[in-house]
Amino acid sequence: MTPPDAGAVPWSAVLRAEWTKLRTLHGTWWLLLGVVVLTVGAGALTTGALSAGDCPVPADCHEDTVRLSLTGVWVGQGAVVVLAVLAMSGEYGTGTIRTTLAAEPRRVRVLAAKAVVVAGPTTAAGALAVLGSLLVGRELLAADGFAVPGLTEGPTLRAGLGSVLYLALAALVGLGTAAALRDTAGATTAALALFYALPVLAGLLADPGLRERAEELTPSTAGLAVQATVGLDRLPIGPWAGIGVLGGYAAAALLAGGLVLRARDA
Repeated sequence: MTPPDAGAVPWSAVLRAEWTKLRTLHGTWWLLLGVVVLTVGAGALTTGALSAGDCPVPADCHEDTVRLSLTGVWVGQGAVVVLAVLAMSGEYGTGTIRTTLAAEPRRVRVLAAKAVVVAGPTTAAGALAVLGSLLVGRELLAADGFAVPGLTEGPTLRAGLGSVLYLALAALVGLGTAAALRDTAGATTAALALFYALPVLAGLLADPGLRERAEELTPSTAGLAVQATVGLDRLPIGPWAGIGVLGGYAAAALLAGGLVLRARDA
């Protein structure tokens, strides 16, 4: 008797196929480079514009230098989201999704493979971008007289690793959104709105309590709380709790994308 999975495509083969598609996708390497350049560049502009001379005594400046150095993550997330959207919606645009699903009919497995393949290079680019931002910010701020914490200190490590995780989760939000909407323009607009427009709308709420509650549930505002190393009591949500909120968005997007992928024809 033939086992039920005798004709199943090996998981390694599915991953290899998805990786081949991603690395040959037009724009993949430019977008990954963009993550690094935008993140480091925006962070350098922010830290370079800060002056300890504005403080009575440089040592009394209590700026969150780590968070300032990582400001560029807010910019770099856009390239991450676009890359993840293209990894999914690009197949619908070219029609190659039919070939993909013919080779591997288990659609959720395809989405899972795409998630792994997209998260891998995103994490690598994010790690390089975050490390570069911290190193450049450290040099610029120290040269201006700021007291800069060491890279291996607990809060700095948490901010750095959390920022890398933030970028990986942002990519998964984009991937799930693209799987659900199946349209590059629509998915890109929807995903970017979550990260850029929603925080602005939350900040416009007049009621302070309602505004704080909205910020706790906004993916970028909550997720980027992981970068804070001082004044944690003033945050709308705790650092890791904020990452948990973003993780919830990523899980919801992938769940929606998986359900749509299973329900619709290619």
